Amino acid sequence: MSSHREAPEISKDPVADSTDVYAFVSPDRPDAVTLIANYIPLQNPAGGPNFYEFGDDVLYEIHVDNDGDGRADVTYQFRFTTRMRTPGSFLYNTGPILALDSPNWNRFQTYTLTRVDGQGRSTVLGRDLTCPPCNIGPLSTPHYDKLAQAAVHTVGKTCKVFAGQRAEGFYVDLGSIFDLGNLRPFQELHNQYGMSVFTQPAPGVNTTKELNVHSLAVQVPIADLTRDGWHGKDASDPRATIGVWTSASRRQARVIEEGRGQEQESGPFVQVSRLGNPLFNEVLVALGEKDEWNALPPSDDKRFAHYVAHPELAKLLPGLYPGVFPNLDAYNKSGKSRADLLAILLTGIPEGVVPGFENFTGTTQADMLRLNTSVPPAAHPDILGLVAGDAAGFPNGRRVFDDVVTVELRAIAGATLPLVDTSYTPDAAAGQITDGLTPADVTNPYLDHFPYLGVPYDGYHHPAS
Repeated sequence: MSSHREAPEISKDPVADSTDVYAFVSPDRPDAVTLIANYIPLQNPAGGPNFYEFGDDVLYEIHVDNDGDGRADVTYQFRFTTRMRTPGSFLYNTGPILALDSPNWNRFQTYTLTRVDGQGRSTVLGRDLTCPPCNIGPLSTPHYDKLAQAAVHTVGKTCKVFAGQRAEGFYVDLGSIFDLGNLRPFQELHNQYGMSVFTQPAPGVNTTKELNVHSLAVQVPIADLTRDGWHGKDASDPRATIGVWTSASRRQARVIEEGRGQEQESGPFVQVSRLGNPLFNEVLVALGEKDEWNALPPSDDKRFAHYVAHPELAKLLPGLYPGVFPNLDAYNKSGKSRADLLAILLTGIPEGVVPGFENFTGTTQADMLRLNTSVPPAAHPDILGLVAGDAAGFPNGRRVFDDVVTVELRAIAGATLPLVDTSYTPDAAAGQITDGLTPADVTNPYLDHFPYLGVPYDGYHHPAS
């Protein structure tokens, strides 16, 4: 889930496949926002001898909309260059990698970071910034945490950037959920299609456990992202909220050179992947339109709004769990639109729905993570975010540890409907539904500082799958 292999075409192109997007006011630097976009899903840490890397032929971007039109007003672009020190060797490294400039590191990547404003003006913030290597094992990368920290670059006076491998921080029971909507904590209640497979509940299984991703992360002052450089404490000020998403693009034309095993690309960049809210394309958009959704900007999402207003999963739940969701079943049959989901995912939450909070960006329907930058980091974060009273968490942006699967499953099951329809009473199960996982199921701990996702798992210690 979130967005791992979410559409037919991008699942064939993992180097351009965005998996998760995070946006939050930095807990250790509350005057700054951290933006993270992950790519290359489901990495096996022992995936040598050709370890994972960003695509030199991919334009990676993290976008920020600060005026509510679903189009980028600030964009951070990442372009990568791969080099080899010892092309005559088949090895990724010919000895221990003890520094980012180690002669033992054969195949390495650098990148250029560029900031583009809403008028298309580009400013190069950093050139030849070095990525860390992949975490191979105790002989090849014996002090990996130090290597990774050296790859945190300061550009300009106040911006931090990191691009490289990190531990997968997203936890989800993919194997169960995509087995015909089964949720292990409730599996004995599943209709099971008459097969009577389950007689009791079971704990969730973290499908992404001990896997890695490649992260693009920037930490920038709030005023660099908001309209007119606004930075204040008034949550109701429309300048306080920004929308965030990521995209990956490839050149329009590609030619494979016969007999050389190489490719040449030309033409303008064409978007092949994007991601804002977790689960949007993965779970809501119909299979026949997923590739089209990946090619369009958020400003065109009105054409997909009917999938949010009448989500297929909400219609399936009463049938998959007979007698468990009678109120949801009745609401589905009434034909009413899911105004709660339309607000949470496509416009932001307007004033008056949640007391003291809003992240409304206007009437333009666009899939973006919406972050109200006036909300300070929580002293005691709750992984269920806003629905648990923690306004610094999802769907007010998204922190690396937020349990977005549980939040969105409960929302789809009707738990958030009373926010917009006081006549509706959620089914008891709606507030209890979960895939049975928490951050405790992530064995590599999150960091309390930039880039926040943990040190990637190394190949030597990775268990056999």
